[in-house]
Formats: sequence, structure tokens, C-alpha cells
Amino acid sequence: MAPFFACTVDTFAGSAYPSGMDEAIVTDAAGIPLLSFGGSAGDAIAIDLPRLLSGRKKPLPRSLRVVLENLSCQALSGADVAAAIRALTNWGADTAEIAVPLAVARVMLPDSSGLPALMDLAAARDVLVAEGRDPGRVEPAVPVTLVVDHSLIVDVAGHPNARARNIAEEFRRNRERYSFFKWAKQAFDRLSVVPPGSGIIHQVHLESIARVVAPVMLPDGRELLTTEFVLGCDSHTTMVGGIGMLAWGVGGIDGEAAALGLPYEVRIPRVVGARLTGELPAGSTTTDLVLTITERLRQTGVVGAFVEFCGPGASTLSVPDRATIANMAPEYGATCAFFPIDARTVAYLAASGRSPDHVAGIEAYARATGLWSGPGEVEPEFTEVVDIDLGAIVPSLAGPKRPQDRVPLDGLAADFRQSLTAPVGPKGFGLSQTAVDAQAEVTINSRPVTLRHGSLVIAAITSCTNTSNPSVMLAAGLLARNAVARGLNVPGHVKTSLAPGSRLVEDYLTDAGLMDPLDALGFNIVGFGCTTCSGKSGPLAPGVSEAVAEAGLVCAAVLSGNRNFEGRIHKSARASYLASPPLVVAFALAGRVDIDLAREPLGFDRENRPVMLADIWPDRDEVAALERQSQRPDRFRQSYATLFDGTRLWQDLENPEGPTFDWDPASTYIKRPPFFELDAQSMPDRLDGARALVVAGDSLTTDFVTPSGEILPDSQAGQYLIDHGVAPADFNAVTQRRGNHDFMARITFANQRMKNRLAGGAEGGVTRLTPDGPAMTIFDAAERLKAEGAPAIVLAGSDYGMGSSRDWAAKGPKLLGVRVILAKSFERIHRANLIGMGILPMIFAPGDSIDSLGLSGFETFRFANLHAALGQGAPVEIRATAPDGTETEFSARLDVTSAHERALLGEGGIFAGILQSALAAPDNRNGERA
Repeated sequence: MAPFFACTVDTFAGSAYPSGMDEAIVTDAAGIPLLSFGGSAGDAIAIDLPRLLSGRKKPLPRSLRVVLENLSCQALSGADVAAAIRALTNWGADTAEIAVPLAVARVMLPDSSGLPALMDLAAARDVLVAEGRDPGRVEPAVPVTLVVDHSLIVDVAGHPNARARNIAEEFRRNRERYSFFKWAKQAFDRLSVVPPGSGIIHQVHLESIARVVAPVMLPDGRELLTTEFVLGCDSHTTMVGGIGMLAWGVGGIDGEAAALGLPYEVRIPRVVGARLTGELPAGSTTTDLVLTITERLRQTGVVGAFVEFCGPGASTLSVPDRATIANMAPEYGATCAFFPIDARTVAYLAASGRSPDHVAGIEAYARATGLWSGPGEVEPEFTEVVDIDLGAIVPSLAGPKRPQDRVPLDGLAADFRQSLTAPVGPKGFGLSQTAVDAQAEVTINSRPVTLRHGSLVIAAITSCTNTSNPSVMLAAGLLARNAVARGLNVPGHVKTSLAPGSRLVEDYLTDAGLMDPLDALGFNIVGFGCTTCSGKSGPLAPGVSEAVAEAGLVCAAVLSGNRNFEGRIHKSARASYLASPPLVVAFALAGRVDIDLAREPLGFDRENRPVMLADIWPDRDEVAALERQSQRPDRFRQSYATLFDGTRLWQDLENPEGPTFDWDPASTYIKRPPFFELDAQSMPDRLDGARALVVAGDSLTTDFVTPSGEILPDSQAGQYLIDHGVAPADFNAVTQRRGNHDFMARITFANQRMKNRLAGGAEGGVTRLTPDGPAMTIFDAAERLKAEGAPAIVLAGSDYGMGSSRDWAAKGPKLLGVRVILAKSFERIHRANLIGMGILPMIFAPGDSIDSLGLSGFETFRFANLHAALGQGAPVEIRATAPDGTETEFSARLDVTSAHERALLGEGGIFAGILQSALAAPDNRNGERA
């Protein structure tokens, strides 16, 4: 990587600015104070944030300094952002929420969200061609990187040849999708593609792609150095907050708009300081820490907030530790998690193979611009501060259904047993006392096995959240080594797998001699991708799923992932727990989760002596020594040298060429999306005769709205595939079918664990339109309402749309005719996705809810005063008429704050703006080539 400027940092301490940096200058037009950089790379400038903020009494949070820098950059390019700059410069703990535009440096796409986004762009090109216009007008305005990581299914596990067999099956299933990606790569100038088998998007971003600081060319020809601001179409894009970058997830709708250069606005909300003190004790891991942070911050309530980590404890954490914490930001609801640049950041960037000049430049730049964090500094002003003592962190898991529900390791057995009979909800399964003793017999490898509640069926070391962290990965390998030495084995009913987030992990585990013991316990590498974390767990041992279903067992999965929402990991694992990689290995050995690993043995050695977890837990000093050896620049460079090359399977895959895509009408994977042809449905002043499709409680996740895992043959979506000639063995997963809108409409709200109050307690994608009416699929009910001309709505509780950034959780309801989601509160990304699709996100008035208003969901609703609600923030007037004629009147508000969001809703969504932008764009080489 070429340096963006040349300077030295060793003389910085005694001077105002690093060597090679002149005194500050002030621009003439925008009034932005600048620093001038010199050196062999040529002259460049940077925003002088210390001078810009010199009038403040308390330091501005560094995360907001990055936002201020971004706005200042836009001002130098001629944008009218002076008011936003003033507001941010004067930001304080009591500042009201403001909306500001941000300039995007890069858009990161996983294949799961990237496929529909790129298909939308291809469809936009078709519209231009139909109008006799240049298709090349639809072209990303900023670099876009797509990483194919969400498609790998664990078909084969616990086998030496698992990786090769899984990858071969992955290419067989996804040939059409991958061919489309290769077409897109040659069609769009600014799109690069990381082929399958290279790693997980966020880990690859952290370890290789992120530059942290990069130059921007101003209209007057000057080169301005700024911190990269990245949007990703996956909620865990926040991971690079561990190296001092602002980045967060958006839906594919916002992602494709930002890629095309359309405005991106963000609410600048509360900035919560997470003050860390102390050090992690021996026996506790970064995973235990992040699960505790997730629990604490969910309790605090940081939905939509910036969370900035500070305090002496933060300086003790390595970048992989910080990245683990930043990765989980969506799980505690924050827009982003941010660790300022400091000495550990620079050390990591150097160890990860970035060029020495570039790393030195980042340090000098951060020191000069006020983005550097060092000892003895004054703590920034925050909206509020949450104190977390690292020394109090204990070994933990989170579950059985949500990441924020932390359970101390020594309390897991009791907690699980209580959950069995607890009322159905985030912590309960609602079993009767007589059902608690249920069990099932199954034969595995010619041996009889008894399965009970709490039996472990999946143990997966997976996800970039933890496989990016060498300390926990090496600890898992050492625990496996110690277990093998004692003669322990994993029971046959446990499906074990290892899916690292980058090829680097295999390199250092092999070098440390730890792959062999992991292999011996069945943790063979199954490939490089998200796998179990995104519901791609694959089949269990023959007979296990059938036995679990027949007996109604609550069996479990333990994974080192970031999400464990009900129905996500596997249909046979109703209880799913997040845990550190070494604990994943430990529970695999135990074969069950209803065990107290502090007091009960994992198993028995060759002499039939009990082996306790403490007996084989890895030594802290050995982990640290191996970690130091694992992080070498040459290893990173070698691992990432062929990042964009792909395997022979990728290279040999044929693909169409040209500026437009040739859609195959017979394809069940890739269908031209309809969103540019749909009526825009600009917002009326009143909606009459609206009916509810879904009535839900709190924390309805995007997994419930649009599942990501297995496609069940007896589901309506599965039947659609069968009717189109697809055998159940070739269903693939829901994620891989996101290129087919007819399929996706049928899977919307059809999670097998979906609980719709209108369905009278039945699970799955079913509803009723009248209290005494027949149960029907939500898709069929939506079609009936469309035929009757009745707008569809959804009623819900708090935190609606928590979880993944998937845009299909808004596109699906749009296809069902949903016009309004009325809830107590929304998660940030999903709210933005709804607005992008022209669906009104509406919030109950304080104190109101479905229950307090006595709503059944079978009412007919009228929404009035919508124009005033959108334009002036006036309340929406709602009248609900029950089947017996009883009327309930109440008000709500639109959850919209910026002019940009108001414009989108007024136009009926973002797709009209995409076309307008394309029509206004100049021709480019794609049009000439056409």
C-alpha cells in the first residue's frame, strides 16, 4: 500500500506538528482551518480539528470529531453544511438529536445483501435502456467491495475433506449467483469482488482492506487527508471501529443509494461513553467481556447511539479485542462502537502488513488532527457514561434466544432448566412439567444415544466476531490439545465445525501445532465464511432432527457467533448460546448445556478419572506467547496476497458480459427485481380501511420478518420452489434466494418460530383476518387484502426490527402491501430500510401500546393528517374500528427527523431518486461500450 504522505513521527513530541507538516493555514471560502502536509508524496492538507474546536470547554468525543472532519471535507468541496458544522462544533451532552449528511468513502457488500443491491442497479440500467438512455449512467460513485461470505453451508463436518466438499457444493448451488457477481464485476468500474473461500467481510475489512486514513481530491486539485467513513450492507460493519474508523451497517437500499452518490444522512444522537477500568482476569476472555458489555448497554439503552470506549481499561485491550467489542455494536443496539486511534492501533496496523510509511502517516495524522488518544488526556464530554470494570468479568454465555441475555457459566445449568417451563418469550419455552422429562432415542454411528432437553446438537467455532481474535482462537486450540492429551472425545450427536473469518487463522493455528487436536475433536475447517452464525448449519447426524421434533425437545447449539435469535441457527436447536471459542470446545466435549462446568466433569480420561474444565483450561501466558508469534506482517501479506484471485472453481466459472444483464426467465435464483416498476405510492394524506397482517410483541427481529437459514419443504416458500421444479435437496438457504422476489414475498414473516398474535398462538407465518376466520398464510392474507384494496399494517412493541441490516425485511413487507408499521420503538437500520421502501415507521404516543389501547389487531384502521405529520411533525390521527363497531381513537408520530427522510417518504421510497440520479448522470465507458 503506497503511503499517502511522507513524514516522521519521532520528532512530534517536541513540536506543534509532526515533521513534514507546516503551520496551520485557513481556507478562504469555507473558513475551515487546515494543516499542510509535505513530503515525497506531494503536498496534502488535513482538517485542523484542534483549532476548529478551540472554543470548547470540554473535548468533543472523537467519534464526533470524525463526523466534523467529514462535514468539513464536504464544505471544502462546496457543500452547504455550515449549519451542521456549527451544531457539531457546539455539541454538548444536552444537545438535541440532529441529522447531518456524510460523505461515504467506500461501500462494503456481503453477497447476501450485495446480490439484491447489485440486481437493483442492473434493473435500473434496464430502465434506462428501455428509454433509449445510456445504461452506464448507473455506476457507483465510490469504491464498492463485495465479499462472498454468506453462502457457505456446513453440509459436511467432522471430516478431513469437509472443506473441499462444502466448497464444491457451494459452487454447485450458487453457480447462477456467482456468475451474476462476475458479470457485475466486469460491468461496474468501481466494483471489486472478493471470491468465495477468502473470508468474512468484516474480518477481511479489518485485516486488509481498511486504510483508516485516505486522500480525497478536492475540486481545486488539492489532496485532503480524511478518516475513512464506510457504509456496509451488514450490521457488523461496525467492526472497524476497533481501529478508529466510523463505519456502520445499512440496508442494501441505503447502500446502493450511497454507492451511486446519493445523499446519506445520519442522526447524530446521544454519544455514550463506555469507561473501561481494570484488566481482564485470568480465565476470562474477550468474548465474556463483550457479552457483558452487550448486557449492560442494552440495560442502559443505547439504541441508535454512538458508543465511544474510553478509560484506562481500553488501553489494555488489543485491536482484536476492540474489534470483537465493536463488531457486536448492533447487538447492543448502537449505531457504532468507536475506539480512538492510539499506540495499540498503530502496532496492529504495522503487524497486519500495512506499509511502514502508511502506518507512520496515520500516527502523525491522528496526533496532529486531535484524533489520537494517549495517557493523561481529559475525558471527552459524553451524553452519559457507563462504567465497566474489566476485573469483574466472569466466564459467560448468552442465550437462549438473544445476545443480550448473558448467563454466567456457573449459572447456566440452572438458568436453562428454569427456561424450559418459563412462559414463552426471550427466556422461556413454555413447556409443561410433564414435558420436562421428555427424551428421544436415536442411533448414531451404530451406537444408541439418548437425547434430552439440553442435549447439545451443534458446537460451532464461527463468525468474524471471535475468529478475528487470535487470543480466543489459540485458547480453543490449546484446550483441544489438552483434551486430546487426556483422551477426551466429542459425543456423536454433536455436530462440530470450524469456519474461520480469514485464511490467516488456519495459518497461525497450523504453525502453532493446534489444527491437529482441533481436527481430532471434529473441529475440521469446513470453509471460510459465516456458516452457523447466519443459520447455514447444515444437516445434523441422521435421525437427530426427526427425533428432536417428534419428542418436542429443546436441544441446544453453542457457537462463537454474534446472534442466536430463535429459529436462526437450526430448527433443531431451539436454545442457542453465544460463547467464546474455548467454551464451544468445552461444551462439545460435555455434549450438553445443562451442566455446571465449574463443578461437573467434562468427561472421563483413559483411566476413567473425571476431567474438569479447570484441568484443561489453557494457560494465559502460553496464549499470550502464541498470540505474539501469530501476528506477523509477512503472514498477513502472504495470506492476503491472493485475496481477489479466487479458486480454480471461481476462475473457471463462465459469466455474461456487457453493460446490461441478460435475465433468464426460468431462473429460480435471479429474477429481475420489480421495484422500479412498482407504483411509487407517494404518501397520501389519509389511509382508510387498513388491516393488520401481523401483531407482535417486543423485540421482533429481522430474522422473524425475513429468515436467513433453512427452507422448509412444507412452507409456502418451499412449495413455491417445488412447484418450479426445485427439489428440496437443492433448496439452498433463504439468504441465497434473495434474488427471487416471488420467493422472498412468500418467506416474509414466515420464520418457523414467528408468533403472530392474530394466529391464536400458532407458530410460523400464519394469520387470521377476522377473530373467527380461518388461519391462512400471511402471504395469502396479504394477497386477499390487496384484492380488496385494503392497505396492510403491522402492530408491534419495542425494538421492532432488531438484528440484521437485511433490506428484504423492508422489501418483503412492501411486496405484501404493508404501508405502516406502528410500534413502540424501532431499531436504527430497519427504520431506515422502511423509509427507503416508502413504508411509514410510526411510533405510539408515550404510554400507549397495543395492550393499553385494547387493540386486538382485528380492527379496521384509519390514519389521517399524514401530510402534516410528515411536514411539520404533527401527530398522526388514528381511528381503530373493532368488528363490533367500537371505535378507539389515539395518535402516533412518524419516526422521521430529517428533510431527506421526509422527501423519501413523500416520494414513496428511494427508487425514484435512484432513477432521477441515473438520468442526470453523465455518460461513461459502459455506455460507450454498449
